[in-house]
Amino acid sequence: MTWLAVLAGTAGCYLAKLAGLSLPPRLLANARVQRVAALLPVALLAALASTQTVTTGTSIVLDARTAGLAVAVLAVLRRAPFIVVVAAAVLSTSLVRLVS
Repeated sequence: MTWLAVLAGTAGCYLAKLAGLSLPPRLLANARVQRVAALLPVALLAALASTQTVTTGTSIVLDARTAGLAVAVLAVLRRAPFIVVVAAAVLSTSLVRLVS
């Protein structure tokens, strides 16, 4: 049964890729399609980060990960370099876990 799920997932991914490659070029040249395509990865990454940060299993949990994300957001808003954002998030998460 597991192999069936793997093969079905593989076929689905292949067909989705094929559908994207089969689109007519004039559709891809549309300004609205280009704007959505540019923003879609950002939206998906934000959804993934928020889900992984505030959930454990099926429940919402505010813990050290939330503090790390908050510090990272503040660092981004202050236009800190990426390595500083990551280091600040890691340090704050570690300190909150140490204290609690």
